[in-house]
Amino acid sequence: MKLREQMPPLEGATAWINGEVTKEQLIGEKPTLIHFWSVSCYLCKEAMPDINLFRDNYRDRLNVIAVHMPRSEEDLDIEKIKDVANEHDITQPIFVDSEHKLTDAFQNEYVPAYYVFDRDGNLRHFQAGGSGMKMLTKRVDRVLNEAAQ
Repeated sequence: MKLREQMPPLEGATAWINGEVTKEQLIGEKPTLIHFWSVSCYLCKEAMPDINLFRDNYRDRLNVIAVHMPRSEEDLDIEKIKDVANEHDITQPIFVDSEHKLTDAFQNEYVPAYYVFDRDGNLRHFQAGGSGMKMLTKRVDRVLNEAAQ
């Protein structure tokens, strides 16, 4: 995805965990952070406390959605995904993307990967990898400050 592109529809999930949301529910009111992760990704698990802090600290001002992107056959076990989600306190909605439909729509190749959309659903920031939480925080804060004006 390129900056300023519209968020793709959240379609093609093989399952949802912790509730289901649509693009239409996310757009208009507040910005959205969508993070891609996988049960087999060590960096994803390491970054999860930071993502949970975003979810908790910005609860009233930011939507946080998780996308589980499998990297191997072993990552397709829905019970394992649920167990890892519980273990790492992932309480936000999780789009289980076992067929890579949303992954392809986002043109995403990485886990962890973070997409920040403004309240109009336009991509404002993308980053991949386990580090750079300060940069992500800065970008989220900028989008939140614009939304408040």
